[in-house]
Amino acid sequence: MILEKIQKENDIKELHPEELDLLAKEIRQFLVEKISKTGGHLASNLGVVELTMALHLVFSLPKDKLIWDVGHQSYTHKLLTGRRAGFDELRKYGGMSGFPKRKESKCDAFDTGHSSTSISAGLGYVAARDILGKSNSVVSIIGDGAMTGGMAYEALNNASRLKSNFIIVLNDNNMSISENVGGMSKYLNGLRTTEAYTDLKKGVEDTLLKIPVQGEKIINKVKKTKSGIKQLLVPGMLFEDMGITYLGPVDGHNLKSLCRTLQEAKRVNHAVLIHVLTKKGKGYTPAEENPSRFHGTGPFDVITGESNGDKSGKDSYSDVFSKVLCDIAKQDEKVTAITAAMADGTGLSRFQKYFPERFFDVGIAEEHALTFAAGLAAGGMKPVVAVYSSFLQRAYDQAIHDICLQKLPVVLAVDRGGLVGSDGETHQGLFDLSFLSTIPNMTIMSPKNRWEMADMLRFAVDFEYPAALRYPRGEAYEGLKDFRTPIVYGKSEVLYEEEDIVLLFVGHMASLGEKVRRKLKDIGYSCSLVNARFIKPLDTETLEKMAQDHTLFVTIEENVLTGGYGEQVLSYVSRAHLGIRVLNIGISDDYVEHGSVDVLRHEVGLDCESITKKIITEYMLV
Repeated sequence: MILEKIQKENDIKELHPEELDLLAKEIRQFLVEKISKTGGHLASNLGVVELTMALHLVFSLPKDKLIWDVGHQSYTHKLLTGRRAGFDELRKYGGMSGFPKRKESKCDAFDTGHSSTSISAGLGYVAARDILGKSNSVVSIIGDGAMTGGMAYEALNNASRLKSNFIIVLNDNNMSISENVGGMSKYLNGLRTTEAYTDLKKGVEDTLLKIPVQGEKIINKVKKTKSGIKQLLVPGMLFEDMGITYLGPVDGHNLKSLCRTLQEAKRVNHAVLIHVLTKKGKGYTPAEENPSRFHGTGPFDVITGESNGDKSGKDSYSDVFSKVLCDIAKQDEKVTAITAAMADGTGLSRFQKYFPERFFDVGIAEEHALTFAAGLAAGGMKPVVAVYSSFLQRAYDQAIHDICLQKLPVVLAVDRGGLVGSDGETHQGLFDLSFLSTIPNMTIMSPKNRWEMADMLRFAVDFEYPAALRYPRGEAYEGLKDFRTPIVYGKSEVLYEEEDIVLLFVGHMASLGEKVRRKLKDIGYSCSLVNARFIKPLDTETLEKMAQDHTLFVTIEENVLTGGYGEQVLSYVSRAHLGIRVLNIGISDDYVEHGSVDVLRHEVGLDCESITKKIITEYMLV
C-alpha cells in the first residue's frame, strides 16, 4: 500500500513517479471508506486529490505555506502530512478537525472555516515573509464558489500591487455547496470552454514566426499593446487586467501538468493565479452524480451511497421554515427569499422551485445579501434572508447600518443557532443572540418547538420592522405541543407557574428546561417554567411578576453568556432592584470545538445533570 509510505510531510517526494497514480486511487478509497463511517466533507476532497499531491510535490512543508480557503477540502493535505491515523476520530470530540488547525499541525498555516479569506491571509504571509527577508513560497487555494465573496476581490486588488511571488490556485469545480451563480461563474464558464492559453499562445506565436521578416516584429508589437496577446485569445482577462498573471486552465487531475504549472508559477515575481479545473466527487460515482448531497455528509453505505443516519422522517427546523414560508408566499406576493449560496442547507430550494421569480441566490456574499434585502424592503417587498448563524456574523455592519437604522422590515431567518457539532469552532452558532441584541430596532425571537416556529415565522413576515428568527440545526422539537398561545410582541410564555425557582429558557432549550424542571421537582423543589420567546425586547413585565413569588431566576440559552439573554435578565434585575438572585446558564467565554452536540453540551455544562447541580448549589445560597 503506497499510502502507508506517507508518515510525515514531504514523504510523497520519495515516491517513484509510477507510484503516484496508485497513491491517488488509494487516497480516494481511503477517504470514501473513512468518511462513510465518520461523516464529513467528501465530494470536495475527492476533487482535489491530484491538486493536493502536486502542491506537496512542488513545495516543501512547513517552510512553504499552503492556505486552504474554507478548508473543508484539506483531507488529502492531512493525509500527506502524516495524519492518517487521525481519520478514525475525524470530527469527533477530542479528535482530528475537519478543517486546518494550526494547533493540530505545523503544516496547517492558517485556521479556516469561512469562505473567501485565503487570499487575504496569504497576502499577510507574503508581507511578513518579505519584511523578514525570507524566501518561502505562499500559496492560497480558493474555490470558484468562494470567488463570489467580496473579500476575495478586496484581496485581489491588493495582490495586484505585489513585487514578489504569491501564488493563488483557483480550484474551479463549478460548485460551492449549491451550484454557483452570478457573473464570476459565467466568466469562469467562458474560460473553461476556451482551450488552454499556454497551448494557444504557442500555436499563435509559431504561426507568426513563419512570416518572413515581419513575424517576430508582429509578436513583439502585440505583446506591447495594452491588452497583450492574451486578450486576443481569451476575451475579458479579468485577472491579467488587474496585474495578476493568469495561467490555465489546467486539468486538475493531470498530476504532471499541475506540477509543471506550479513550477512555472514559482518563477513569477508578482502575484500569479493558476486556474485549475477539477471534478467535485471524482472517483466515487454517487458523489460525482450528486456533489451537493456529498458536500457535507453523515455516515453512509459505500456501495449505494445511501445515508446511514436518522430515517425517522421527522422535519427539521429548516424543513418547517421551508414549508411555512412557501405557504406564506402563496398568500402574499410581496414575500421574497434570499440565500447566500445555501439554498439546500437553509431549505430555500422549495421556495426556489415554486417562486423562482421571487427567489435570489446572491452567492457567497452575506454582506450583499443583507443590503440587497434592505433595498427590497425599501422598495415595498417583504424579504426573508435565510442564513446560518456563523455566516451572519459576516454581515453585522449591514444589519446595523442598512436594515435596522432605517427600520426596514427584513426577516433574518438565523439557521444553525447554537451548537452545530462536528464542524467545530468556525461553525458553532453561539454569538448571534449577543451581537444582534446590541442593535437598536432589532427584534429577536426563538421558537420552543415546530409549531411555534411556524407561528413566529408568520409573525415575523407580517411585522413592519427588522426581525430575527433564531432556530437550531436538526429535528424540530415536538414536545410542549399543548402550549400554543398566540405570539404577542415582546411577551414571554409562562408554561408552568409555581414558586421558588423560575427556569427561563430560550428557544430550543425547551426540552432541556422540561427535563431540569422534572428533576428539580423529583428532588422536592417547586419550579416554574417560562419560554422567553423574545430575546429582544426583554419581557420585563413577566420578570417583575415572577420576582414577587420566587427567589431564584435561572436562564438557559445555547449562546455565549456575554451579551446573551441571561445577562440582559441579570442587568434588568439589578437595575430594577427586584431583589432576586439570577443564575445564568450558557456557553462560557470560549470557542467550542468539534464533536457531537450531546457530547459538547455535556462538556460545556448544558446538560440536565450539570444544570441541576448548579441550581441546587445556587438555591442553597439564597
